[in-house]
Amino acid sequence: MADLVLFGTEGCHLCEDAEGLLLRTGLSFEKQDIMAGEQWQQRYAIRIPVLLHPPSGSELGWPFDEEGIRDFLVQTGIKFGSEISR
Repeated sequence: MADLVLFGTEGCHLCEDAEGLLLRTGLSFEKQDIMAGEQWQQRYAIRIPVLLHPPSGSELGWPFDEEGIRDFLVQTGIKFGSEISR
């Protein structure tokens, strides 16, 4: 599993915004459509987009910007700009 997972779904403009922001930061991440699993639908349906750090269980909910992502990475122990597995 990747170090970061972006939960979203098709047709969610906020999810597209979050993905674009993550791509601009150069971070590697895995995208997960919440419609692919009932547990994800129940957990994230009204919260997407959500960035998850699976090893710690830490979540960053929308809205977030580059500074918010940096703070989140510091909290989870990932150095901003480091190579993150996809």
